[in-house]
Amino acid sequence: MSKLYIVPTPIGNLDDITLRAIKVLSEADYILAEDTRTTAFLLKHLGIEKKLYSHHKFNEHATSASVAEAIGEGRTVALVSDAGTPGISDPGFLLVRTCVEAGIEVETLPGATAFVPALVQSGFPCDRFCFEGFLPQKKGRSKRLQELSTESRSIIFYESPFRVVKCLEQLAETFGTERKVSVSRELTKKFEQTVRGTISEVLEHFRQHEPKGEFVIVVAGCPKPEKPSKHNRYAQEDTSEEETE
Repeated sequence: MSKLYIVPTPIGNLDDITLRAIKVLSEADYILAEDTRTTAFLLKHLGIEKKLYSHHKFNEHATSASVAEAIGEGRTVALVSDAGTPGISDPGFLLVRTCVEAGIEVETLPGATAFVPALVQSGFPCDRFCFEGFLPQKKGRSKRLQELSTESRSIIFYESPFRVVKCLEQLAETFGTERKVSVSRELTKKFEQTVRGTISEVLEHFRQHEPKGEFVIVVAGCPKPEKPSKHNRYAQEDTSEEETE
């Protein structure tokens, strides 16, 4: 049956591809790739020969309708991004929405997504979290950080190595230097690293060590104000009575 498959690809270690993903990529009529060169390298590693077509943020508005039409005519199409799950800070949303609106079946395979291991190994609560992806580079950046400063859930950001220090500086300014943060880079790769501590401590680390690789920043949620215990409340009441007397 023709459909659109959303296929996660490894974020670094090529062994992180699933058997099901290999099967889908092998059987699809063709593959849509964010960068055909990157996907061609992966397919060669997997021993798969398949037609590749570009589908990225610069052409997805123009190509989504034609892809949906091809699927409607009986084609099976697999969508991949350069790394991770399409649609998560990568192209994919527009095509999925187009297919859903056209009544075309969409099936998403589970697989690699950078923020999941970064969140789990941060040591922060991960039963509830807020995924922000990439912050606006200019307009609206400060406003968004201010809005998130009171967020009680763990907060996840993606960032490039060229803006990590600046991002940490802005976090320190908005969230306070003592807020806890965990910064992971090069996840699943040879030089994978996670640096944990207060924002000021982690900022100082990356001022001294040049940031390299892809980064995931996890910030601890804003602590909720402690409620006075029942015992303390009565003690306060007793004190006030004594002072009145």
